[in-house]
Amino acid sequence: MSTIKIKLVKSPIGKIHTHKRTIKALGLRKIGQVVEKNDTPQIRGMIKQVEYMLEVEE
Repeated sequence: MSTIKIKLVKSPIGKIHTHKRTIKALGLRKIGQVVEKNDTPQIRGMIKQVEYMLEVEE
């Protein structure tokens, strides 16, 4: 299965509570942090919800 790299580029401070929880569920804590996740429909949906705070590299 392919993987995607997800980077947090904006702070979740002051954002909607569900968006903060989504960022945490993706394993992101600090700005600039990069995580590598499997490319699944569930992960894609999480990315879609908070894409304004992320950079995604396929």
